[in-house]
Amino acid sequence: MDAILTLNNTGQITLFNAAAEQMFHCRSIEVINTPVDRFLSPELNITLTGFRSGTPPEQAIWIPESMSAIRADGTVFPIEATVSKVDASGEKFYILILRDLNERKARQQAEAECNTLREINDYLQEEVVANFHGEELIGVSKSLFSAMNLVKQVAGTEATVLITGETGTGKELIARSIHNLSQRKDKTLVKLNCATIPENLAESELFGHEKGSFTGAIARKLGRFELANGGTLFLDEIGELSLDIQAKLLRVLQEGEFERVGGTQTIRCDVRVIAATHRDLAQMSQQGKFRADLFYRLNVFPIAVPPLRERREDIPHLIRHFVSKYATKFGKQVTVIPDRMMVELENYNWPGNIRELQHIIERAVILTNDNQLASVSCINLTGIDPPAATAIVTLEEAERTHILKALDATAWKIAGDRGAAQILGVPSTTLRSRMEKLGIRKS
Repeated sequence: MDAILTLNNTGQITLFNAAAEQMFHCRSIEVINTPVDRFLSPELNITLTGFRSGTPPEQAIWIPESMSAIRADGTVFPIEATVSKVDASGEKFYILILRDLNERKARQQAEAECNTLREINDYLQEEVVANFHGEELIGVSKSLFSAMNLVKQVAGTEATVLITGETGTGKELIARSIHNLSQRKDKTLVKLNCATIPENLAESELFGHEKGSFTGAIARKLGRFELANGGTLFLDEIGELSLDIQAKLLRVLQEGEFERVGGTQTIRCDVRVIAATHRDLAQMSQQGKFRADLFYRLNVFPIAVPPLRERREDIPHLIRHFVSKYATKFGKQVTVIPDRMMVELENYNWPGNIRELQHIIERAVILTNDNQLASVSCINLTGIDPPAATAIVTLEEAERTHILKALDATAWKIAGDRGAAQILGVPSTTLRSRMEKLGIRKS
């Protein structure tokens, strides 16, 4: 990519590589054994002449970006270069290596644009997968209709929305409904689950980072706010963010601007934020675990999503929907749902809400061999067995089970506030060491 010229002691060109031919718009055969001066600006010529005369006396020097070179057609262009001395066969030669800064900047810009498109493409591919496997928001209950009426009222505005509800109730689908009914529906809906990202990477995920800003930052990365510019950003489980990140998030909500990690340029964005949580943020703000000013800023328009046990009339509709969905997926003809199974599913308390129901129906369809849905017990499937004599296990097995319960409860968040290490009362380094010894890895 770099032009390489070799000069003899009198300043004549003895080597002119292919990159030099492209850079200076001439052929090697035309310039060999001719003076190099024709390609040098006055400042560059003075620098090169001084170096050949021994000023400075170094073996090699760096020529900064302030210098320029001249093409064969007379065009002047900015360069950066190095020149070094070489002794060969008793003669002194000089190697001049030049780089066209205009081409470099064009390549960097093209690379940055390519990276941006690649990040957006990767994100949209993840969204397609998430949409395909997502749960459904289906039902006829009054509580669901009440929530959907609020969605219709707020969708056409630019108000920030806070969606509350238990895990698995369909908070993300409420956020999608708001976006799809808004004026931003033709733009991207970007989502981020705040519970699944390590605390030390949360700022980078939200606001992006510059190349070299920290170990592992091998390229510039766009954050979720930049990806969502002009559209909607859905921040799921926002109660898991640290207080430090909450302060930076509040600034974006209030002023619409931020800086990438390691960057100095202030970036403005036009993003509508929809947040969701299963936690009581009002109580957390009173306890100092969540910024009160951020809570008030998010809680402009709250929407509470009811748990499945409070909308039991929707369960039959959801069952039929999931049976149809998975029967099509697995190539089966399921036309009959046993009455006994329907009654059991309607009376079950559903601690995992719609997501739990979805997984149970998927399991039942897989086990089905004819047109009647296989009868499965939601109690056995969810791991809640009837009372029985507790088997005695080894200490190592008990420790492994206890750690897994803590990890599941924190969505595999190990360190930081409300992480598994804090729940277990041990340093995060100790927990990681025990996980490695016990062979605990996230599937």
